[in-house]
Amino acid sequence: MTSPKPNKPFSMIREFHLADWFTLGNAICGMGALFSTMTFLETNNVTHIFIACSLIYAALAFDIVDGRVARWRQQSSALGRELDSLADVISFGVAPAIIAYGCGMQGFYDRIALGYFVACGVSRLARYNVTAEALSEGSGKVKYFEGTPIPTSVLLVCLLMLAAYMGAVQDKLWFGVITIAGMQLHPLVLLFALSGSLMISRIRIPKL
Repeated sequence: MTSPKPNKPFSMIREFHLADWFTLGNAICGMGALFSTMTFLETNNVTHIFIACSLIYAALAFDIVDGRVARWRQQSSALGRELDSLADVISFGVAPAIIAYGCGMQGFYDRIALGYFVACGVSRLARYNVTAEALSEGSGKVKYFEGTPIPTSVLLVCLLMLAAYMGAVQDKLWFGVITIAGMQLHPLVLLFALSGSLMISRIRIPKL
């Protein structure tokens, strides 16, 4: 009976395709956006909001490039698909929610709406991963998305960047604040709730 071979160091990294490194770039940009938002909360320097939002745009660029590289090299794997979903959760789910929180959506109802947004994004990605094969109809290529893709949250990030540029953050947030049962709701956060609802909808969107 032969003993199992010891694991080689960095064996998982050797399994990465070129596209997977761009996917990691996506995740790193998302983490950078989180760090920048936390720095804004500490320093109140709005420049860090601009940096956070810019890093989400960079994450989107990495997300687009990794798909094109995978198609160009005709290399795809279950690992790459899962890696892409995890990176997207960070960059287009958690990070936009935290940027919104940093910009002033910090009320009790705001947190519920932002949590709902992230939960919808996670659910949307999980549904895509388990139905991708069926949606491809044996062709190996998905023809359409069910629900809006999670990277569409970049539109919300663009809105937050504009608000920061105009000084409409924290207590100057657009549309003000509503107090319900002694707890706060910033109406602007409802855009995140709407975005989350569209992600888990059955709307069919052709994949370009």
